[in-house]
Amino acid sequence: MNRAVQAAMVEAGQTAESLAEQVGVDPKTAARWAREGRIPQTRHRAQVAQLLGKDVLDLWPDILRRREPAWFRPWADLEREAVALRWYELAWVPGLFQTEAYARATLVDEALTRAEVDDLVKARLSRQAILRRDRPPLLVAVIDESVLHRTVHGDRRMMREQCEYLAECAVLPSVQIHVVPASVGMYPGLGGPIILAELPDGGRVAHVDSQVQAHITEKTVDIASLDRRWARICGEALPRSQSLDLIRKAVASWS
Repeated sequence: MNRAVQAAMVEAGQTAESLAEQVGVDPKTAARWAREGRIPQTRHRAQVAQLLGKDVLDLWPDILRRREPAWFRPWADLEREAVALRWYELAWVPGLFQTEAYARATLVDEALTRAEVDDLVKARLSRQAILRRDRPPLLVAVIDESVLHRTVHGDRRMMREQCEYLAECAVLPSVQIHVVPASVGMYPGLGGPIILAELPDGGRVAHVDSQVQAHITEKTVDIASLDRRWARICGEALPRSQSLDLIRKAVASWS
């Protein structure tokens, strides 16, 4: 827990419910602000600090050390807290399974400085620590087979190493990786990637990617819609063992 936030709430006579009412968020969201590593979104941060009578940096000093884009931080916090993640990717290896070389390749031709690329790659790789902690989340990932056969500038070595690492991740006790084979025609996954997170308090949050900033939603109707889409995507994917065989064949194809 974030003891600084907890102490400030007691001192100010505030509860998660009272903060939520004043800031205009769900009480569950406000309760998460007192957990280790959880930081309010930028538009709420100053208001919460003011209500607690503290400086923002006194409550959340990690703000200055974080490398991921500000708009992505709310999801990074949710991802770190989640007890289960269901992730579908159409075009990329999921970030929690990426090698450093592959992560850099996904940023090729972006309007970024070398330092900015370094920060983004370090932030992405640091997120992978959740897979090897004492109690990792259950991570069920589904990827389109095309992900295994796409590289950048003909870099075969990079892609071979990435597929090898993907196969390594696939046998972790808390990880299941499934592949939708190329033989499948049109299916709901062609609409784009989705991630569904289940939180310790029973809350559920979804991350829907796009060409600009991703959309994060807790709306029941959105979650229900994405649940149906997820189920239909899974219905087209190969079982775990057959998917691993396909990943290993991809390794051989890049050798």
